Amino acid sequence: MARNGLGGRLGRGARLARTGVRGVTGIASAKARELAGLETGDPRAVHDEVAHHLAEVLGEMKGAAMKVGQLLSFVDVDLPEEVRGAYHDALAKLRDAAPPMDPVAIRKVIMEEYGAPPEAVFASWDDEALAAASIGQVHAAKLDDGREVVVKVQYPGVADAVRADLSNAELFTPTARLAAPGLEIEPLLEELRERVNDELDYQREAQYQRAFATRYAGHPFIHVPEVVADLCRARVLVMERVRGKTFDRFAAEADEADRQRVAETIFRYAFGTIARFRLFNGDPHPGNYLIEEDGRVAFLDYGSVKMFSRERYAHMLETDNAVLSGDQDGFITAMNAAGFIPPNLAIDEDRLFEWFRMFMRPVVAEQPFRFTREYAAEIVASGSDPRSPYFEVLRRLNLPPDYLLLNRIQFGVNSVLARLDATNHWLDIRDEYVRPDAEPATELGELDAAWWRARQPQVDPPA
Repeated sequence: MARNGLGGRLGRGARLARTGVRGVTGIASAKARELAGLETGDPRAVHDEVAHHLAEVLGEMKGAAMKVGQLLSFVDVDLPEEVRGAYHDALAKLRDAAPPMDPVAIRKVIMEEYGAPPEAVFASWDDEALAAASIGQVHAAKLDDGREVVVKVQYPGVADAVRADLSNAELFTPTARLAAPGLEIEPLLEELRERVNDELDYQREAQYQRAFATRYAGHPFIHVPEVVADLCRARVLVMERVRGKTFDRFAAEADEADRQRVAETIFRYAFGTIARFRLFNGDPHPGNYLIEEDGRVAFLDYGSVKMFSRERYAHMLETDNAVLSGDQDGFITAMNAAGFIPPNLAIDEDRLFEWFRMFMRPVVAEQPFRFTREYAAEIVASGSDPRSPYFEVLRRLNLPPDYLLLNRIQFGVNSVLARLDATNHWLDIRDEYVRPDAEPATELGELDAAWWRARQPQVDPPA
């Protein structure tokens, strides 16, 4: 059973630091033994040990610390395959089988939010958690009208813990300025605070989820669970129960055709939602997907949502179109207008344009394009590895706050699609959403187009 105390800012920061030092030391030691020819056992053994320790610590800490672990569990960072697999396998538990909190603590939250125990609020209640995530855990329940629901309950004290993690992040501001001198840190931290506060307010999350559910009502292959609005509270979210295979189980069992169908569904959901509604869900980890028996994909967890202004989306589209058409001058103009290039900064425009073409390779490259783990790792390494030919130009850029979570979903979706060996004519699919004259490129595109034609109103409805 996980601990109930989530700790204060200094305690959590110290524990994270100790865990990081242990991880770095373990990896460095293993590499040194390997280079010296002293490694006689399984080269993955030390990484298994470090990874399991990391998963245990982050799982118990919950909050933002655990979210980092969830991200590391599927994003293809630039590490050797045997090392990457060790961390993916251990940290995957943070998505699907994280340590739950004591039921007594969860029941206390219910009592505080409703003024009554779970049995008085719901027709039935299961104390055993269905799943435990970074900020709350999910329990099965039934309503008086017989509907099956899931109830996400926020961990007691997690709001303070998450804000402590964010405060600890501020300690790295001087280092961030050294690593990326063109970065405006304060606006990014403010954007992060806003998104974190949204995620800690379950009534706000319920509003976001209803916004997505409204937009995708009746969709043939995208399912957003309905929210039971009158039962939602600041720390309790109630929604219809969805049954289906987890992403990991599906990826292991599905045949090629089903894998490609789900991959295309995830791509259309992630990027079609931005194009049609200027909305996106910024938490793309595989634990938030359920593949239902009828082939639909249910998309869960709407704590991290962003809506773009029309002006911001127009800048995004202008940048993408310039890259696609090979218009480097137009691309630089769009990057300046969007706020990526700091004033009076001399930058290698050729290298920057080359990087964006790599970033957009799924739609720029010869079609069809296959997502691979190597491609996903290459994108991550380009901005984090000083050996990358793009590292120096990227570190000099500013990151407008609106793009903070967008990068996270891009990296995440790349890795998720790589897990499925996703192969398709992605440019044609992209064009369906941004070109009024584009015809459906696939069978799913035809289903989507028919749904869109029948949808009323054919404008972005209010949230």
